[in-house]
Amino acid sequence: MVNLVMCPSHCCQGQDDGASSLYGASGNSHFMEAMAMDAMDQFDYHRNMETSDAVAALASLAQESRLTVFRLLIQAGPTGLAAGEISEATGIPPSSLSFHLKELAHASMVTSRQKGRFVIYQANFATAAALVAFLTENCCGGNPCMPISKPAYAATTD
Repeated sequence: MVNLVMCPSHCCQGQDDGASSLYGASGNSHFMEAMAMDAMDQFDYHRNMETSDAVAALASLAQESRLTVFRLLIQAGPTGLAAGEISEATGIPPSSLSFHLKELAHASMVTSRQKGRFVIYQANFATAAALVAFLTENCCGGNPCMPISKPAYAATTD
């Protein structure tokens, strides 16, 4: 179960649109930081993610359609998206999408909830953060890590 965490400094609340009240005016960085902190607390409590769980999570993301869906749900945040919205945004036919969502849910990468007659899917931020923590547990051989810079593909050239 994912605990939804607001920005600890509450600087994201009271913005103009509904999304920015959760994510902050500058995007979802504060929300993601708060979710990562919450997931790290859960990660520390369990000491580590089981290797089999990490393999299942990575396998669920190792397919283009599922990775696209997961990234879309990350962007949607805790409000999630209905299956029809996901299908429309990704161009994945509903029958195929159902299979991909099942695979992501089986690996605990997404969760779902009923909202009226719709099933709303959302990324499981705690599992995603625990996976990153598992992958980077012994990062840099115990030395302080270098700051993360923008990936080369994100850089723009003028």
